[in-house]
Amino acid sequence: MSRKIYLSLMALFISVQVSVNQQLVKAQTPTIPTTTTKSICPAQLGTSIDAIVNRPLFNRVRWGILVAPLSSGQTLYSRDAQKFFIPASNAKLLTTAAALQQLGTNFRIRTSIYQNDDGNLTVVGRGDPSLNDTQLQALAQQLKQKGITQIKQLILDDSSIQGDIVNSTWQWQDVQADYGAPVGSFILNQNVFGLKLVPQTVGKTPQLLWNNTNESQQWLTVNQAVTVATKQPSYININRDLTGKILLIQGQVAANSEPYLVELPVVDPNYYFLRRFRTILATEKINLGNTLVANSAANQRELAAVESPLLSELVIETNQNSNNLYAEALLRTLAFKQPGVQNKSSADIGLEVIKTTLNKLGVDSTGYVLADGSGLSRRSLVTPEVLVQTLQGMAKTPAADIYRASLPLAGKSGTLINRLRNTPAEGIVQAKTGTLSGAIALSGYVNSPQYPPLVFSIMVNQSEQPASVLRQAIDEIVVLLAQLRTC
Repeated sequence: MSRKIYLSLMALFISVQVSVNQQLVKAQTPTIPTTTTKSICPAQLGTSIDAIVNRPLFNRVRWGILVAPLSSGQTLYSRDAQKFFIPASNAKLLTTAAALQQLGTNFRIRTSIYQNDDGNLTVVGRGDPSLNDTQLQALAQQLKQKGITQIKQLILDDSSIQGDIVNSTWQWQDVQADYGAPVGSFILNQNVFGLKLVPQTVGKTPQLLWNNTNESQQWLTVNQAVTVATKQPSYININRDLTGKILLIQGQVAANSEPYLVELPVVDPNYYFLRRFRTILATEKINLGNTLVANSAANQRELAAVESPLLSELVIETNQNSNNLYAEALLRTLAFKQPGVQNKSSADIGLEVIKTTLNKLGVDSTGYVLADGSGLSRRSLVTPEVLVQTLQGMAKTPAADIYRASLPLAGKSGTLINRLRNTPAEGIVQAKTGTLSGAIALSGYVNSPQYPPLVFSIMVNQSEQPASVLRQAIDEIVVLLAQLRTC
């Protein structure tokens, strides 16, 4: 959808229950530790995995599993490994692999300010997902050092990334949540804004504190929340008119509890950037006149610039914390070096680059269909075989160590920090999680001291079981892999 259609559609009131993170991958429910330390032989693996996935509570569940050596060799276990599954955030394995191969580990995304012949300034955004207020301050200070105290007109050039700022296949509740923030040429503070509800005495309305006073001026806020007794749960519901008119807050906050933080996606990233930049320029005593969003002329002189961290660091944030916005930004960045194609968005070009890049790694191009770069779309389909091929292919590249290090470590980091603790898998399994309602996945590497390195992909779809139950079963399978020995 275009930005105009997006803004008009989003004017509908949509209830968002922000007290529950709809994308559970951000806050994994800890599974019950599997403390057994027995070793098993490869010949026993199939029976052992079957005993888990064939449990009666999984009678209606679709399982896709593939376990194979890191190097070429005989498959150790396979179940529907060539069939399509919704990958959830396991799609990020494909996006980050292509980004590392296509762009290089030292690639950075640059945000620049240019000066026109008439003295006006142009900011060119290139979709840096790490851009924040600190970097805006650095840009303002660079301008001040150049003797600029007055900007007659500031042009915002958002032409680097073309196409939708939200994926049209994402569900409405995802678009309303912080993990579904819009992505375009300008991304600032991950394109979310925050507010806090501070509990008062029981029966009173919680005090509303905005992290950014500029954003509070964009809304007519109606706070109907209430402070309740200490032992009661806190939850907040938001009804929003996303044209920037009404913000209806309902729910309750327990007395004497910590302030309740709510983060919501911005409506228009360009004007959010302009509002923040105007404020920061003022702190440097630089007066800003008119602002305009338009394509800039060529052959301008760069006055100031900031750069993102290295791509090697961006993929860590993408995979460790399963950051959707970073994944979508990297997808669009893949289009930078490609020739422009009329009527094609940067995201669509990026998806084509993923396919071309992974094909060179030996990944079957017929084994996946991606609708986005993050896996938030339920139209993305991937086989376990493709994920294993990607993991194997990346292990043979110069970026192998960086790619592997970007994955959560079992029981130690990222979205696996609370999983597989006190099991044989802790500290030796590096894997990407994936969670949507009814779709859970885990794919990665096993570095067992008793057995040659393995790669695996475990995907569960079409399940009515709670995510915690599915994760527990997946973790039991991973523990089996960690206990393999040569015999």
